Amino acid sequence: MTDPADTLPDADYVVLASRVALGLDGGFAVAVPARLRLLEAAGASRPLLLSVDGQTPEAHAAQRRAFVDAGHLPDAARMRNLFDDLLDRGEWLERVGEPGGRTPGISYRTITNAASRPIVSLPVFENDPEWHLRDAAVVVHAENGDRVLRGFRGLYIAWLEAIAGERRAAVGDPERLFVVVCESRQIGEALVGWSAPGVRLVHTVHNSHLPAPHDDPGAPVAGMWERWLRTLGAYDAVLWPTAAQRDEVAARFGDPGTFHVVPNTIELGAEPPNAASRDPHLVVMLNRLAPQKRVDLAIRAWPRVIQAVPDARLDVYGDGPLRDELQELIDELGVAASVTLHGATADRDDIFDRAALFVTSTAFEGQGLSIAEALARGLPVVSTDARYGPREAVGDAGVLVPPGDVDALSGAVVELLRDDRRRAELASHARRVAAAFTPEALRPAFVAALASAIEKPSRRAG
Repeated sequence: MTDPADTLPDADYVVLASRVALGLDGGFAVAVPARLRLLEAAGASRPLLLSVDGQTPEAHAAQRRAFVDAGHLPDAARMRNLFDDLLDRGEWLERVGEPGGRTPGISYRTITNAASRPIVSLPVFENDPEWHLRDAAVVVHAENGDRVLRGFRGLYIAWLEAIAGERRAAVGDPERLFVVVCESRQIGEALVGWSAPGVRLVHTVHNSHLPAPHDDPGAPVAGMWERWLRTLGAYDAVLWPTAAQRDEVAARFGDPGTFHVVPNTIELGAEPPNAASRDPHLVVMLNRLAPQKRVDLAIRAWPRVIQAVPDARLDVYGDGPLRDELQELIDELGVAASVTLHGATADRDDIFDRAALFVTSTAFEGQGLSIAEALARGLPVVSTDARYGPREAVGDAGVLVPPGDVDALSGAVVELLRDDRRRAELASHARRVAAAFTPEALRPAFVAALASAIEKPSRRAG
């Protein structure tokens, strides 16, 4: 019998992001479809994953196939894209907006269908970080004449209202609640003017809001984070990945009574292999090769590691803009024989199952999903104690070192590679720590957060 605490209130649910693409969006591309699966496990009827990126229909079709093939989505029909739907030119597009035309003085690009018929003309803003908030008209080329919407936010809302209408019509309930779980700050701040009383807007958080060096909770916040934090009171619920970030934001900016801690989920999977089958000198990393992850710190630590443990090897999996720069650093330090950049991989669990230790030298995180994934495979962890995530993820199954401290990082790695007993002790805790991030463990908190949003009136209506 299903526990009512694990079951969502009856409503329609969608998950909305700017772009969700495997191989391009790191852990985000894993966490977002996991949220969709969690919705369904909690009783949502065929929730949808929506995106608004403007790639080609062929690119979107390939992305959907990749998600299904990797087991992240049950079927391709669960994923829809705004621009694909524009090209399909459903009836909704003929009804939106008001008669009008282009905003004077603004450049436009026109999207046409396969028959070269114009569908919509979009305003173009060069080098404008707030383009999504501008009011320049989006022009819909309808059968009965051009109609205009208020900027991209008007287009987003019109599309979402059309999907809500489809879902309501399918069940014969025009008043059915429509719950949008927004995964992108850029989209979230564009939707805060959506005042329909039958809509609930839930916003998730995926990363640290702090500016570099990401360790001062009182540092001035600028740019998109500053704008988004000003909209906090407009969301019916905000899901934080860690208690630490929730508490620091609440202390500084206030909690409107909508904050909940709901980390991203992992699958615990089958029991991992025992220590005897692992390579006792193999250390692995798995992350994007991007500035945030500070893979260079682990590489800089490696000469000290192999001085103490000559057979130690560091295998780095993942890709990104710093790959060439990191390879140059490996060559410069003379550690190419023991440090290898392997690129992206689809064999995460096999890699974890061969290793003795998982390392992350990240500068900041939202949660650090790869830590929980490594722990699920019985791997002890050495991580920087970065805001936010590692401290709550590692528990008693690893070692934390100060962010940016190469000596502390190398020392922790050496200590664990030399001490089989200590490494085994940490590994013995790993699965228990990882279990706190499974869908089963987090479903009650997730359901409670969404239920609290649904049970109260919309914070934007009126």
